[in-house]
Amino acid sequence: MLTIVAVVLALTVLPSPWGWVAVLAAAAIDVAETAFFVRWSKRRRATVGAETLIGRSAVVVRALAPQGQVKLDGEVWQARASVELLPGDEVVVTAIEGLVLAVEPRK
Repeated sequence: MLTIVAVVLALTVLPSPWGWVAVLAAAAIDVAETAFFVRWSKRRRATVGAETLIGRSAVVVRALAPQGQVKLDGEVWQARASVELLPGDEVVVTAIEGLVLAVEPRK
């Protein structure tokens, strides 16, 4: 955007040598700014997808014997556990099998 403003100024307002200087300076600033924001945006991994659920805590809503439901971040998920768990028990997600969470009791 800065380059466009500099080109308009160079064509309409600034005298001959200073117009080119303004355009080159604006282009350099635009390139540096773009490089900075691209690098800054790549510094963190995206936190989306099913893999982000592993290791999170959930609360049993419907008894797990061995299958039932848990609530995780306000969403109710089907879950499977190796031991019987009652509603209100806290669990940790250990794996994901399709749309069913594999959980175990929180220690």
